[in-house]
Amino acid sequence: MTEDLLTDRIFNHIRIVLCQTSHPGNIGSTARAMKTMGLSRLYLVQPKHFPDSEANALAVNAADLLDTAVVTQTLEEAIADCQFVIGVSGKQRSLSQQVVTVREAAAEVKDIAAHQEVALVFGTEMSGLSNEEANRCHMLATIPANPEYTSLNLAQAVQIMCYELRMAITTGDLHYQEKTAELATQDDLERFYEHMREVLEHIGYINPRAPKKLFERLRRLYGRTRLEKEEVNLLRGILTLSVTPKKHTKY
Repeated sequence: MTEDLLTDRIFNHIRIVLCQTSHPGNIGSTARAMKTMGLSRLYLVQPKHFPDSEANALAVNAADLLDTAVVTQTLEEAIADCQFVIGVSGKQRSLSQQVVTVREAAAEVKDIAAHQEVALVFGTEMSGLSNEEANRCHMLATIPANPEYTSLNLAQAVQIMCYELRMAITTGDLHYQEKTAELATQDDLERFYEHMREVLEHIGYINPRAPKKLFERLRRLYGRTRLEKEEVNLLRGILTLSVTPKKHTKY
């Protein structure tokens, strides 16, 4: 199996489960968060309002995930065929499950989802996962946050979890090929430095008989930037205009 096919299989074995979501906008935003990270399977346990126009509006171009969302009456139905279930929660609990960060959880999911069904379960907006819902999970994952304020919007939490999944499952490469810029040659740079020296002497910024270390510092400054060829041309254009007399407009 090729790497791309394996990656697709892993993504297809992962579902996001939202429990008793109150605000339809969070369902739409969750769909958008999922699709941007390559996930497509959304399960909704007793959503208060669904389908809903607000969910579709906030899903933007991920409304297809709402069309294929599975609605169940219980969490048990939503995860019945899953071999591994992770509850995403920020609350400290006195339960016996292992608690890991979402990054650690994503690494676990990568290995298991290659061959088995995995569910990521999120609770309500107000109180998160109930103890009963958390008891249905094999592991709890939490987002490391400011201990003085750990509250996150539901869709934001889903986005973070989905991002960590994508980084664990894929190589993390950009989704587009960045254009490689042509760097200036050493000859280009020397011509620019000489041009700059002439202009600085012309405007009296440096004394040609006693330049001291000033011009060396300017060379080091530009040398650290790895100037592109077009950037050198731009700078030389500025230097040229800076010593060219301005024409006065007649009215």
